[in-house]
Amino acid sequence: MSRYDAASRRWRVKWWWLPPLKIGEVAQRSGLTVKTIRFYCDEGLIHPISRSEGGYRLFGDAVFAELALIRTLKAMEIPLQDVTRILESRRSGICTCESLKATIRSKAGEIEQKIDALRNLHQELNGLLSSWENCGGRKPSAA
Repeated sequence: MSRYDAASRRWRVKWWWLPPLKIGEVAQRSGLTVKTIRFYCDEGLIHPISRSEGGYRLFGDAVFAELALIRTLKAMEIPLQDVTRILESRRSGICTCESLKATIRSKAGEIEQKIDALRNLHQELNGLLSSWENCGGRKPSAA
């Protein structure tokens, strides 16, 4: 559990102090660009815990778990609106396990269909190569 101590401008986490992180620090530690993190903020995927006096977005350490989840869901090609819904449910503490599992099952099925289509294409290409006959035309001259 954490709370912000305005006097010291630091987040109090249990018994130790963690300063809020600026967007550049989050970008560096997460391996994402500042532009990507701004985009995620603008789309409502992540939320800064506050803003500095200069207006900079400030984040707590919890943002790294959310960024990791976003990265995983993005790799699964989950639509952005579903990612937003999943993150909001996670933040609210409402269990969405069944919904998330259904989304993952659906995505796994889509991937399986793509694999089957690629296997069929692979077989067609190999069949084309194995039955290939030279056309008898002129060969390019070696220059």
